[in-house]
Amino acid sequence: MPDFGTLSSQSGRYARYLGRPSPDWRPFFYPRQRLKCAPMLYLFVKAALSGLIVAAVSEIARRYPGWGGLVASLPLTSLLAMLWLWRDSGGDSGRVAALAGSTFWFILPSLPLFIALPWLLRSGLGFWVAMAIVIAGTLALYALTFWAAPKLGIRL
Repeated sequence: MPDFGTLSSQSGRYARYLGRPSPDWRPFFYPRQRLKCAPMLYLFVKAALSGLIVAAVSEIARRYPGWGGLVASLPLTSLLAMLWLWRDSGGDSGRVAALAGSTFWFILPSLPLFIALPWLLRSGLGFWVAMAIVIAGTLALYALTFWAAPKLGIRL
């Protein structure tokens, strides 16, 4: 039977960390030195994750339109943007709160798109023409929001 010793017999540099990680312990995927390509890799991870969400919504909607609508209506992109902003700003909750508030005010002018697009498509208008109309209308409503918000005391 091997003798592992006792806690009092342990000596060395990390004896006080017995049973917990040492202060310089890192997982294998976290380098000790900052890589020069780290900012680009981080940007790639953010873009890939966001793209995966869009692809997942598309695939779900192709098979099950109702479920696709549900997943598309989830604020996943907004939540990811808030997580990325919080991390990138060093945990600045004020900036995250400002983003959340602005997101709310910009959801309102985009809602008519979801009413007008199905109506235009069901009335026989072509897909690209209907898309052009709702995009132009949404941009006009965004411009109206930018103009009206300060006059109503809303900070965007």
